[in-house]
Amino acid sequence: MKEIPENKPLLVVICGPTATGKSDTAVRIAERIDGEIISADSMLVYRGVDIGTAKPTTSQMRGIRHHLIDIVEPDQEYNAALFQEQARAVIADIFKRKKLPILVGGTGLYVRAVIDDYDFGSACSSEYFRKELQEEAARHGSALLHKRLYEVDPGTASRLHPNDTRRIIRALEVYKLTGMPISSFHKIDRHGEPFYNLLMFGLILEREKLYHKIEQRVENMIQAGLVEEVKGLLNSGFSPGLSSMRGLGYKEIAEHLTGGVSLEQAVDILKRNTRRFAKRQMTWFRRDERIHWLNPDLIDVPETIILEISRFIEGVY
Repeated sequence: MKEIPENKPLLVVICGPTATGKSDTAVRIAERIDGEIISADSMLVYRGVDIGTAKPTTSQMRGIRHHLIDIVEPDQEYNAALFQEQARAVIADIFKRKKLPILVGGTGLYVRAVIDDYDFGSACSSEYFRKELQEEAARHGSALLHKRLYEVDPGTASRLHPNDTRRIIRALEVYKLTGMPISSFHKIDRHGEPFYNLLMFGLILEREKLYHKIEQRVENMIQAGLVEEVKGLLNSGFSPGLSSMRGLGYKEIAEHLTGGVSLEQAVDILKRNTRRFAKRQMTWFRRDERIHWLNPDLIDVPETIILEISRFIEGVY
């Protein structure tokens, strides 16, 4: 590939809802244009959390270098601020080695944290205060904390479900320590320039086709041993309350394993939750007008993206 102007790297972004083929598309592109992949998925960072996250296997990576996968243990804290710092460093290194960075994933906040001016730096934390809130939630329920959050940060409270205890506590923690709503630390400078020369692509399927693929993916995960994987994580002492264990597939199967629901019920709930998640992903990404949407059923997506990259590098844009 030709050299890109040194003042601002070209970053290819492939995003969109789950089960649309983002990972395979990125690998096929990277093979053709000497690229490396940066995962923008908040669950792929955890080691041992593989089947339920559809983590690409070594054979699926096909020799393409992947970054920010399997970098923390399931009980370690990880967040968008850490991802922002690490992903930008990885992109700089890839660019320095004259390769093409390809940011791939469905975690919208992680994508935007890298390409735009998100500021996470000032939001501090207090383990003592957080534990107080956790104990209060255990005694009185998360709805009470949600009501308290609504009094000080109605914007954040309106976006959180009353049962989303972890995020409610985090928002209250930030407000307690800073006197400011957590949303003030996630602002984007929408009028500023992005950090990179961006080529952003979103993959999307017709709704019924997408839902069918989601349901088939869940069935495949069960056949591949998702129940055994979750059981192994629980037996290793990883609490169901951990962020890594609250992801799709893990919370539903953990509920089954702890006696809450049957396996059949858990699978049905997982399919439903994944459909809802895909809908939320689309709502998030649809707000970004920089994304060029592509339907894999209608066009050869890798070839289309490669053509766009070539035109950009050759100075057509």
